[in-house]
Amino acid sequence: MEYLILGILFVIIFMLYDKLTKLEMRFKRMKAALDQIALQVEVPEHPINDELRILLKEGKDVQAVKKAREVLGLSLLEAKQYVDAL
Repeated sequence: MEYLILGILFVIIFMLYDKLTKLEMRFKRMKAALDQIALQVEVPEHPINDELRILLKEGKDVQAVKKAREVLGLSLLEAKQYVDAL
């Protein structure tokens, strides 16, 4: 009985992991498509990007991430990835 429950839990975890992986890939494709569209219609960059680049040049990476979080409402990981992409 215990092995059956463990087996079922393993299958459920595997299915959830597979679904999450597929959603992440779909999100990445959608982001790439949106980035291409933004380039084609010449959407201007967010004005905070210039300030973030200045902070990065001064070696103030932590302050740049903090500023990105405050202005853009991102999580810590998202803000770090955003700043790293600049």
